[in-house]
Amino acid sequence: MSNQPPIIQIPEDEIEFDFIRASGPGGQNVNKVSSAVQLRFDIRNSSILSEDAKERLIHLAGQKVTDDGILILEAKRHRTQEQNRMDALRRLNTLIQQSLSVPKTRKPTQPTLTARAARRSAKQHRSQVKRWRRYNPDDWE
Repeated sequence: MSNQPPIIQIPEDEIEFDFIRASGPGGQNVNKVSSAVQLRFDIRNSSILSEDAKERLIHLAGQKVTDDGILILEAKRHRTQEQNRMDALRRLNTLIQQSLSVPKTRKPTQPTLTARAARRSAKQHRSQVKRWRRYNPDDWE
């Protein structure tokens, strides 16, 4: 049993691939072959996501989302175009899985009495240290 999330079926017409030349080392192969993949997914017009999931996905993806709501993922880890294409799809699937799970709401708690006492004690100690450092002209006479 693997820890990979189940694969979500994303309609082909909602994903667009651009194949570009990868940057970095690789010699002749990297200069000649367009093996890097740029995946584009229009979040706002997606039919498989609810409005809440769309908002969570935009928040999760951060800077990878354009102002128009298009998610752009680049994959250039691998040497072949097909491996990079699968890597981009896998990363998109992971992001969508994360956006589908509703985050738990934080239940506010109060600090314990012990924690409050420790905080107060630390503040008093810090205050005492500052008091000791205070300049007193009588000490210099």
